[in-house]
Amino acid sequence: MRRYLLDSAVLSAYLRGRPAALALAQSWVHAAEATTSLVCVGEIAEYLKSFSDYPRHWQAFRTLLVRVHPHPLTYAIAQRYADLRRALRPPHGPGLIGDIDTLIAATALEYGLTLVTTDSDFSRVPGLSVQLLPPGTLRVTAPTS
Repeated sequence: MRRYLLDSAVLSAYLRGRPAALALAQSWVHAAEATTSLVCVGEIAEYLKSFSDYPRHWQAFRTLLVRVHPHPLTYAIAQRYADLRRALRPPHGPGLIGDIDTLIAATALEYGLTLVTTDSDFSRVPGLSVQLLPPGTLRVTAPTS
């Protein structure tokens, strides 16, 4: 059963083999508890295109997505997005977050998932379960021998 929606930073760190990301999410991935949003897939595709060997990185990512199923956008998610935008808009809410992040939050809310992220903006989303990782947690690379 899916329980966690992995944000782009977490997924890309996992894909790059960063030890903190692997320690955090590997058991979720193997137990089919991790998912993501198709919006995160787009963000990671843009990131991967910065590598000269993009096709190899893209294929590795596609392989990961077999286990970390991306949720597509749906009418229900679009409705949640609209509700969130209205709830976050001042003077009623704490301030808007980006459209992409709002779509990711709406996806997590729609499916009752905990969003795993390094982005503190998500903590302003009403009703969203967030596992906020400290800044820099996922940047540490594995030691080279």
